[in-house]
Amino acid sequence: MIKIENVTKYYGSFKAIDNVSIDIPTGSIHGLVGENGAGKTTLIRCITGIYKLDGGSITIDGSSVYDDPKVKDRMGYVADSNSYFPNAKIKEILEFFSYIYSAFDENRFHELNKMFELPLNKKIKKLSKGMQMRLSLMLNLSLCPNVLVLDEPTSGLDAIAKKQVLDLLISEVSERNCTIIISSHHLGELEKLCDSLSIMQRGKIIYQDTIDRLKSRVVKFQAVFREAPDLSDIDSIINVENIGSIYYIIADSNSEEIKEKLLLKGAELVEQTGMSLEEIFIYTSSGKE
Repeated sequence: MIKIENVTKYYGSFKAIDNVSIDIPTGSIHGLVGENGAGKTTLIRCITGIYKLDGGSITIDGSSVYDDPKVKDRMGYVADSNSYFPNAKIKEILEFFSYIYSAFDENRFHELNKMFELPLNKKIKKLSKGMQMRLSLMLNLSLCPNVLVLDEPTSGLDAIAKKQVLDLLISEVSERNCTIIISSHHLGELEKLCDSLSIMQRGKIIYQDTIDRLKSRVVKFQAVFREAPDLSDIDSIINVENIGSIYYIIADSNSEEIKEKLLLKGAELVEQTGMSLEEIFIYTSSGKE
């Protein structure tokens, strides 16, 4: 279990993370989404023990991440940009990881490299962004992590490599009971991959739930009104758009309750329609401004 309790982090006087709490069960995949500058990368660096907290705590199975080297020894971290020693060859980075991580499995690295086909004698500075991301993923999967933290892990990857990576992450959870935290702007990928999700805005968590509950909680209706309705007194409505007499209404509430209220407002027809995770993110983020 990863337990993030009332975490706060400042940069000088700027509060980058504001009293964030998340519980992530062992063997699950948790997504972290938000606009640029929402605090996702800062929170990830707190979770991985890179940054010292200004308030709150982060523990994995009861042990503090920042203070316990044994926790970090079994934690993988794939950053959005990977800055390994630029003049080192891949095989030298492989030796380095073997030296610093007690459970590093070099055989697993070579098995993974049968898929990604990186030349071991090539220098890091000669690798493309996508190749560097592949290298980072292989290295971190090979240290047999209990926790794997990923910041935009499919950035720079082509469609085939993306599918390979996502399949690897799913097998890592199902076969090894690894816990994964993943931040990404590719919400379609997260929708298929994650068990639960946190939406961040300005350093705070504005929504947090399982994917299924989030999709049932934030609902979209298509309603027909003969005359323009006044919906301002329905507090749970996040967004309203209309084309002529057809109104598209996004609400954070029980769907039957909203449907009844719209009918009382004079709607001749009310129909609930499906929403993607990307739509939910767009409307909930704008609705919380």
